[in-house]
Amino acid sequence: MQKARNIVGPIVRELREKQGLSQAQLAAKINVHGWDISRETLAKIEAQIRWVADFELVKLGEGLGTDAPTLIRQAVAKGGTAAAIAASAD
Repeated sequence: MQKARNIVGPIVRELREKQGLSQAQLAAKINVHGWDISRETLAKIEAQIRWVADFELVKLGEGLGTDAPTLIRQAVAKGGTAAAIAASAD
């Protein structure tokens, strides 16, 4: 199995599903906020296959009606750690 490239993917999926949004619908909302993201890229983020830049965290949060710090706090609370991501870069 490929190592995780981000810690927020599962939180993004959880929040998207709680809002009743498909990946395509969330991608469209994020596009309105200024980040041209495809459904496929969003799927890779949710699956923790794709790395997420800081500005992308901001846009993900905007699309989900929250903010980047909240996404990170929720991810850490669920057991995601930056150390795990750093280790996967080896």
